[in-house]
Amino acid sequence: MEPNAVPSSLSEQEQVRHDKRARLLADGVAPYPITVPRTHSAAQVHAGWGHLEAGEETTDVVSVSGRVVFVRNTGKLCFATVQDGFTQADSGVRLQVMLSLAEVGEASLEAWKSDVDLGDFVSVTGRVISSRRGELSVLATSWVLASKALRPLPTLHKELGEETRVRQRYADLVARPEARDMVRARAAVTRSIRETLHGDGYLEIETPVLQLVHGGAAARPFRTHLNAFDIDMTMRIALELFLKRAMVGGADRVYEIGRIFRNEGIDSSHSAEFTMLEAYQAWGDQFSIAEMTRRLVQNAADAALGTRVIDTPAGQIDLDGEWEWKPVYPTLSATVGEEITPDTDASVLRRLAEAHGVEHDPAWPAQKLVMELFGELVEPGLLQPTFVCDYPPIAQPLARQHRSEPNLIEAWDLIIGGVERGTGFSELIDPVIQRERLVAQSLKAAAGDLEAMQLDEDFLAALEFGAPPMGGMGLGMDRLMMLLTGHGIRETILFPLLKPQG
Repeated sequence: MEPNAVPSSLSEQEQVRHDKRARLLADGVAPYPITVPRTHSAAQVHAGWGHLEAGEETTDVVSVSGRVVFVRNTGKLCFATVQDGFTQADSGVRLQVMLSLAEVGEASLEAWKSDVDLGDFVSVTGRVISSRRGELSVLATSWVLASKALRPLPTLHKELGEETRVRQRYADLVARPEARDMVRARAAVTRSIRETLHGDGYLEIETPVLQLVHGGAAARPFRTHLNAFDIDMTMRIALELFLKRAMVGGADRVYEIGRIFRNEGIDSSHSAEFTMLEAYQAWGDQFSIAEMTRRLVQNAADAALGTRVIDTPAGQIDLDGEWEWKPVYPTLSATVGEEITPDTDASVLRRLAEAHGVEHDPAWPAQKLVMELFGELVEPGLLQPTFVCDYPPIAQPLARQHRSEPNLIEAWDLIIGGVERGTGFSELIDPVIQRERLVAQSLKAAAGDLEAMQLDEDFLAALEFGAPPMGGMGLGMDRLMMLLTGHGIRETILFPLLKPQG
């Protein structure tokens, strides 16, 4: 395509805008200048002159800029609303600009009427006034086009469909303050988490995304090939194993907020690419790391919402209330009305699954059946923050054996609003037992289990150098945002992975 060639399939509006661009260039007007006058943001104008009474004028001259989101051209006086970019402090402030024949002259006014469309960026210089209707405004003495939009804006007063919102997030951000607020809320949550961890003495580190051996979770990885070394690699499914290597090396408290990639199902609560926080604390255990997780979530709610009470369709969640601990086997027993223990036979559990309509594989062992029964029958009803604990070993191959119950592990899942938000445990640091568990995982992988972990000899070698007792946790950042905002995962991720159209 030639540098200034126009795509062949344009809508009528797009063709008009392309024609305007071509005409501007022919007239020697830059439709995309490098710089334009700007002395104040819209928010600064509101802060400095918001006190003006209706009809009051000043001699204060400012230059403002932004995207045109409303325009009304009426003879000798034109009105427009420009929308500023959104920031930490605001969601994109709007400001009225007025262009009159008396102030800008006939040529400039006609150019405005003919050249400027909804969606264009403009810079307007003029006096700050309050209109007769009390609208804070800039009465232009001059203006300049800052960027010509070649596609029309979505209709701002109509609701965008979810599919349009996630596929054209740039349009969504322009049209909906709620979309801009989601970006700002997520930034506030991420900043809050970093500040909390920094205050607790944690070091933020980065670990590899491309890995020779995937591990740290039971998940199917994405596979790729490194041409430089001619070797197959995977994209990480967890942050855990490299963070633990740093702990072996002497780091006392570490964390990472990073992208995770799992080649699995995509639905309202799962994405193939998502963001995870993982943190590890030397000389800690599942209880100390749980207390830290509680503070992380509470502080994040303070930052994003200004409250720790969240209203949901299922009821009100109080993050300041009791964070209860519920052991898996006694809680499941109470739910099904029959005692379930680590010694309960798989045949009993299969019977219970059938009786309660829980889908299962008849080949599953007892521990896997317990996990499925709990996940289907108990978890959805846990509205208030709950640490589900005392899991069977199959749940977390990297967790330490329970200090008093040899058939259990010291691990918890944090359930809030009926959804798992994070997990944590007393970390397994015995390299002999860890080898046994990873060997068992690798045998599952060899037998065709796509989610089983591989045998990571380098990680085991690191553990053999010796690691301090520690607690570790993982918190799904997207799941946390879903809790705080009440939206699905595709709304909380700014640019979610989507199936191509067509």
